[in-house]
Amino acid sequence: MKHPTKVFDEWAICGKDKGMEKSHAASVSEILDYALDKLNTENNQFKFLDVGCGNGWVADQLSKKENCILSIGIDGAENMIINANERQSKATFFLKDINDFVLENKFDLVFSMEVLYYLDDPSTVIKNIYDMLNPDGRFIIGIDHYFENKECHNWQEKVGTRMHLFHEKEWINFFKNANFKDIFSWRANSNDWAGTLAITGTK
Repeated sequence: MKHPTKVFDEWAICGKDKGMEKSHAASVSEILDYALDKLNTENNQFKFLDVGCGNGWVADQLSKKENCILSIGIDGAENMIINANERQSKATFFLKDINDFVLENKFDLVFSMEVLYYLDDPSTVIKNIYDMLNPDGRFIIGIDHYFENKECHNWQEKVGTRMHLFHEKEWINFFKNANFKDIFSWRANSNDWAGTLAITGTK
């Protein structure tokens, strides 16, 4: 099987990243609307991080909000970061190994869409993200590849890269073990399918 970053590098070259942007848009919009509505910062100003930003569309979108004072996207696929930088966005993009990354900044909102199940050890990365949050900061994720979504069980074979398949309770436990509080989960954009599993918690 190919390494996930190899797969996403290939997708960035062939334009599949734009298809991902389109297919994820409804779930991402619902998830971020929830997170932004719950902001607990002075003057509602916030610093934003997208973990596994792909071609940068979400970090770019958030950077345009008046109350966003910093927007950063990181990704492990070099060609995704190249595509992100071509946006000439207010957001800043970095090539980072998401399994083990360090950033100097602290964040009020960290977001990750359709990324964590590709990682070596998602629970360790979630703990790392907790440490990067400001007090009362929020981490929020969206996942389509989870056990309760039966349609996704063959994705690993179809895509040709390793994907962890965890139950919703297991993902929630990762948040609990990282000391997140006020943990909440729901199914976003679930009109005609199982929906994107959205999970959030605060520091």
